[in-house]
Amino acid sequence: MDRLRLGGVELSYEVTGGGEPVLFIPASFMPDGFLPVVTQASVADDYRLIRYHRRGMGNSRPSEAPVTVADQSSDAVALLGHLGVERAHVVGHSYGGLIGLQLALDAPEMVGSLALLEPNLLAVPSSAAFNDEVRPAFAAHRAGDQETAVAHFLSVVAGLPWETCHQLVEQHIPGGVAQAIADADTFFRAEVPALRAWSFGAEQAATITCPVLSVLGRESHSFFREGRELLHRWFPHLEAFDVLGAGHLLHLQAAEAVGVGLASFFARHPIEAESSY
Repeated sequence: MDRLRLGGVELSYEVTGGGEPVLFIPASFMPDGFLPVVTQASVADDYRLIRYHRRGMGNSRPSEAPVTVADQSSDAVALLGHLGVERAHVVGHSYGGLIGLQLALDAPEMVGSLALLEPNLLAVPSSAAFNDEVRPAFAAHRAGDQETAVAHFLSVVAGLPWETCHQLVEQHIPGGVAQAIADADTFFRAEVPALRAWSFGAEQAATITCPVLSVLGRESHSFFREGRELLHRWFPHLEAFDVLGAGHLLHLQAAEAVGVGLASFFARHPIEAESSY
């Protein structure tokens, strides 16, 4: 992967293909989570695919200062600028979806369309119950047991036993579990506080005029299904795409279906056309 230095931050990135640019913003724990999608012919044959490791994840390095969601958005803006991309389709999974929303808010001129794969929005009814389910992961992290912390957290969000989840990750991202464990501190110490401090609601959503797609796994936790409902309230013209037989790790469980759904969305909203409702 190539590298971009931004002050004290160093981002690793990869660009493949040609055509309209697509920026993939990964979730926490899985800097290479979109690998199974970017190799799908549906997107690989017709688009310039930009994949990167967010600060503090994978091969990227964090800054010394606390990291906000807005900082992560600024990283994406800087990366697109470095690559000479004026406008791109933006795809974000989970925490990456929050960064995508912030990016569309901060730099609307750079976002031609926004595809959100189950963003972890806290302002939903089941948020408290979901937090109770993942609480043991935080306790394990505080005790220094990163492996247990990652195993518990990913099992809950994926809705899968850890053995099944482990096999799924390793099948599609060899070494992905070890990388998730290595990145645990970034999530628990930097990203979770930033998530809790992040302020985004109907007022901010009303300023976003690009086409927005919600991608949801049919087997996903109610926390993410309620997130879809919240997106519908924020974006009256929201487009929706469901992935059968998949949960929160839908980009691993059903990469082909996700690729086809994204390509169809991009084709309906080409960047050279007016990207607003």
